[in-house]
Amino acid sequence: MFSGYTLGELGSILAMQGFAGLILFSVFVLMALGLAIIFGQMNVINMAHGEFMILGAYVTYLCSLFFQEYLPALFSVSFFVAMILAFIASGALGMFVEWALIRHLYKRPLDTLLATWGLSLVLQQSYRSIFGAREVGVTLPDWLLGAIDLTDFIQIPINGIFVMVLTALITVAVYFLMFRSSWGKQVRAVVQNRVMAGAVGINTERTDRMTFGIGCGIAGVAGSAFTMIGSTGPTAGQLYIVDTFLVVVFGGAASLLGTIASAFTISQAQSTIEFFMSGSMAKVITLLTVVGILMLRPQGLFTLKIRR
Repeated sequence: MFSGYTLGELGSILAMQGFAGLILFSVFVLMALGLAIIFGQMNVINMAHGEFMILGAYVTYLCSLFFQEYLPALFSVSFFVAMILAFIASGALGMFVEWALIRHLYKRPLDTLLATWGLSLVLQQSYRSIFGAREVGVTLPDWLLGAIDLTDFIQIPINGIFVMVLTALITVAVYFLMFRSSWGKQVRAVVQNRVMAGAVGINTERTDRMTFGIGCGIAGVAGSAFTMIGSTGPTAGQLYIVDTFLVVVFGGAASLLGTIASAFTISQAQSTIEFFMSGSMAKVITLLTVVGILMLRPQGLFTLKIRR
């Protein structure tokens, strides 16, 4: 596999693929953070999570067209506006889905799997009917274009740096929201004992709705970031949903640190192997490795200590 390359070439290849893996890691983390909130905290298997991401991508696409057509002087800030709108749109749809569908299926995780899988098909067809079956691309502002030359062989895309900084900021925000805020305490209280949480005055229905909405909203922001590294299509979300569930389960469903560590491990492995083999073989090798580790450690890399 490594024959025909000098040590210097291998070093450059690994550095370039390592950075490409960091960009993939950023998308994985943004997707997995929302899914970890929904699956880890609410025990809801949301198979439509990828479609919430694509909703954010389409909102970014529409926002880009709007600024290009009506506000070209402000196009440089269009992406920040698009991220906010993507969070609001995906979060609002998530809250509606929780009210209309998910709240009737709590404590029935397999039913949530089937229901949200059907929802994903409905959303895919809706996107296909509204935007067409062809993939669309987002025009980025000039300040997100170009690359930084580290060496003669290693270039770092500026949009990749932006995605990683965005991921770091959102990860810190989620940490403080879940573990350092009164709302986060309410979420954990509802998860541990819904009846007791309601008895002490916590509005469990509103907490569930907000939790699901925030998880879907973060997926929408992931969709905005996704437009920087790939084109957007009605079924693009399905390309990431399996990897995202793999990240959450491998890291530990309720562990923020585990989600980050798992996303980094899987993204770096896939990015490096893809250069020397095909993309499908990279996924197969990564999946088999993760499954093997989960057979030895089914609780994932990190688990929360719970008093029983």
